[in-house]
Amino acid sequence: MTRVMQVMAGAVHGGAETFFTRLAPALSRAGTTQQIVIRQHPERAASLRAEGLSVIELGFGGMLDLVTGHRLSRAVSLFDPDILLSWMNRATKFCPIGQHVFAARLGGYYKLENYRRCDHLVGNTKDICDYLVAEGWPSHRTWYLPNFVGAETAQPIPRATLDTPEDAPLLLALGRLHENKAFDVLLEALTRIPQAYLWLAGDGPLKNILQAHATRLNIANRVRFLGWRNDVPALFAACDAFVCPSRHEPLGNVVIEAWAQHRPLVATQSQGPSALIEDGVSGLLVPVDDAESLADSITRVIKSPDLAAALVSGGRVAYEADFTESAVVSRYLEFFERVTN
Repeated sequence: MTRVMQVMAGAVHGGAETFFTRLAPALSRAGTTQQIVIRQHPERAASLRAEGLSVIELGFGGMLDLVTGHRLSRAVSLFDPDILLSWMNRATKFCPIGQHVFAARLGGYYKLENYRRCDHLVGNTKDICDYLVAEGWPSHRTWYLPNFVGAETAQPIPRATLDTPEDAPLLLALGRLHENKAFDVLLEALTRIPQAYLWLAGDGPLKNILQAHATRLNIANRVRFLGWRNDVPALFAACDAFVCPSRHEPLGNVVIEAWAQHRPLVATQSQGPSALIEDGVSGLLVPVDDAESLADSITRVIKSPDLAAALVSGGRVAYEADFTESAVVSRYLEFFERVTN
């Protein structure tokens, strides 16, 4: 069986980090022998070890970090992987070359200069793979391996616990509170849907700015800022529609999550959602930065049960075709076999 060392030096929260904690145990369940190396994060390490994985925590600091590279090289030597799979820029920078196959997984449109030492690059969307080839990376060393999300459902969070009326249309949005996510546009759209409430789950640098924006728009009484949550299925179960208003979204894990959780979806035509969603079938697509169009499409969904049901059905078909754990893990195992033979 292929021996794989995965190296993740990501942030405390984020889409790539969340998927990493799904993928590593899934590969283990499929029989892949792994050594996991992560940036110091006790909770992430504990969750991975609870899945039976061997985890090494390193510093992965800045330019003055003279320790991580040495310790990582020693870990590589001791484990002797067939494949060293790094995640994003920071981890890739610290990884040594050697007898192993060196691959890096990209979840965005990163500069190729950070990956010149790699043998193979993995993009989690077809558009990222097209970008890599357009930038000069060889197509035969470029691999499309999508993300998956779990389909486990949960009981809905009682709306009363978040001061939300039972009969109000409830919208859910998830993500880092960052300019790319365009939650400011979603707040503006909410002014055009006076009966609706919004649960916004996530944290980030714009938290205070977005809260102040909601106050200026006179909708603060209908918006709940939930912070980073670990009970996403329960949030989905409570909502009537999911909204992804992003200006820039390379993949859109949240799109796949909405499909898996049987919720109708409205999203902008940013890179990831527009590549995933068939407009009118698996979701509704609207122009980026267009609060009026966003509000109109959300209103269509919450006022038409037939449309909502059709979008849920179409989304589930898309999810089961390409984004289940079994489908994605099979693609990873095929990738491992092909690059080592």
